[in-house]
Amino acid sequence: MKTIFLNRFPIAALAVLFSVFVFTSCQKENSTAAPADELTAEQAADLTDESTQADASFGDVEDISLTAAEEDGNAMGGRGYNPTFAELRLRIGVCASITVSPNDSTYPKTITIDFGNGCICADGKFRKGAIIIHLTAPVRRSGSVVTVTFRDFYLNRAHIEGTKILTNLNAGGNIKYTVQVVNGAVTFPNGRGWQYDEQKTVTQIDGGATPFVRDDVYKVEGRSRTQLNGGATLVLNTETPLVKRVVCPWFSNGILKINANSHVLFANYGAPNNGDCDNKVLLTWNNGANQRLISLP
Repeated sequence: MKTIFLNRFPIAALAVLFSVFVFTSCQKENSTAAPADELTAEQAADLTDESTQADASFGDVEDISLTAAEEDGNAMGGRGYNPTFAELRLRIGVCASITVSPNDSTYPKTITIDFGNGCICADGKFRKGAIIIHLTAPVRRSGSVVTVTFRDFYLNRAHIEGTKILTNLNAGGNIKYTVQVVNGAVTFPNGRGWQYDEQKTVTQIDGGATPFVRDDVYKVEGRSRTQLNGGATLVLNTETPLVKRVVCPWFSNGILKINANSHVLFANYGAPNNGDCDNKVLLTWNNGANQRLISLP
């Protein structure tokens, strides 16, 4: 599905891949997947809708993690190391505790964002548990690695597991990262869920000339694989790069190509509003004869 998005690290989010889940509803949670070799086009569309939700959940985590890492890297000044995480607080509010260890300018270090027993964040999403971010060096330094893990973490009603690894490939002053999700999993209370892996590249295309995060724009290219607990597997590749603006929780442009056995579908993040910031994705199949509008969390 998408292959994510970052908020200048914010991306910054996973929005995905991107911000995640008001998950479509009990009806979708209780649907039953057909055997992988017996999918109809309509079932493939249903599964793609679900797979897009999984992708969005990891994009949300990515947004939060990269925003924290970026603000940590910008925290050096005349008064010494003193991160305020102001940009991150705009996203998650004040309900989470943020700790840094060691709390100084040395590396490696770990940033822990702990939502405790759960709270509704400033962006309207419920989060519970903790996101743990390990940095080998300042996030903007070439070769630095950001590794994201979880401690009993939930996004809305979904339990998120796995490891997300971001490696800085900066060259010539341009921000560029590879992003990998290993052993990713999204599980609902009723057991419905997915196994999720991805490989993508994130490149900054605007906002690099300023020290601010909120004017950053990234393009995302790559591949993800979602295997539903019912057995079906979907592979998503970027047909045209996905565009992620830090100020928008979702991708605002770009197209994914989805393969579900013999079925081919396309997810257009620019439709139907020509690249405006919204949570809508236009899914088409049968050479455009069929379509569905997907709402992301």
